[in-house]
Amino acid sequence: MIRRTTVPVLLGAVLASILLGMAARAAETGEARAALLERIREVHAYSPEQMAALRDLFAGSPFLGQGNPAVTRHPMTSEECRTKLETAGVSYENEGFESICGARFMAPLYDPASGRGEDAQACIDQFEFPDIPCEYPVIWVRAREAAQICEALGKRLCDAHEWEGACEGRLREPDYRFDLAAGVDPSEAVRRMREAHNRAYAATKSWSYAPEPRSGVCAAASSKSEGCDGGGWRLCGSNTYPAGSFPECRSPLGVWDLHGNAAEHMNLPLAPEEMSSRGSRELGYTEMKGSWFIFDHYRAHEDWCRWRAPYWHGSRVMDPESHHNYHLGFRCCKTVRRDSPP
Repeated sequence: MIRRTTVPVLLGAVLASILLGMAARAAETGEARAALLERIREVHAYSPEQMAALRDLFAGSPFLGQGNPAVTRHPMTSEECRTKLETAGVSYENEGFESICGARFMAPLYDPASGRGEDAQACIDQFEFPDIPCEYPVIWVRAREAAQICEALGKRLCDAHEWEGACEGRLREPDYRFDLAAGVDPSEAVRRMREAHNRAYAATKSWSYAPEPRSGVCAAASSKSEGCDGGGWRLCGSNTYPAGSFPECRSPLGVWDLHGNAAEHMNLPLAPEEMSSRGSRELGYTEMKGSWFIFDHYRAHEDWCRWRAPYWHGSRVMDPESHHNYHLGFRCCKTVRRDSPP
């Protein structure tokens, strides 16, 4: 029998244990963030001002990073990724792309049927942020944070059609049915626009690596954490692979991991003035692209290149409470010349 006088002592001990555990996890997360930010600085050679802005953005979120270290279990280490690529003779360095885009690990966006990479007006990250081969994607990022990170680094959040062009291997002219968004609320506008868009492209659907989906090609053979039935930080590990660890998961324009690993925030404009590719900083509404790390076992939704998603967890991109979760990341685009409208 426990005496009443011992109950406060027991409760105090339990609370102290919980607080110590939280402090230890916070310290572990802080150390992981610091190491990641240092790798970003080394690889991309961002300026001190850019790195300061990036550190501030990370510091503003208790979640932003590569997953909850207490529950995340990556199926491949970064060192195993580097060994795999070295053994296969794979290098992601591309001096031609770097010359066009003015940055490492970016690919020019263009239509090979009518133009050349050298004439591209925009580029896209070849890997999910932090856009470093064999580094884990950054997840638990809100759409607003993704847009702010891209801007801080001299880039921007991609418009939906740019991601789709990178995936298909052909950047088409913007095809947003803005007329269908007139006079209705955003959720209805997205529904109308996506249904028209998906009907238009369903007969020619494709994946970045092939005309049909295949297992084993992309970073999609991982699994959910035990007990993860939603999207909570405490139970759901971000069980991603290192970026670029599946070299065949490549689009014709030289962009990797558009399927598997992390799903990705993009900007869906509902009006011309919301297009990132035309200089908007207001931006439109949230669009989720690609798929994530369990898709070889469970295809939770469509993920062909030009498929547009329902208004899941929808909001303005710049809403401070825009959605984030354990399998959702992003990549950035960059305008490289503005000789004519995109």
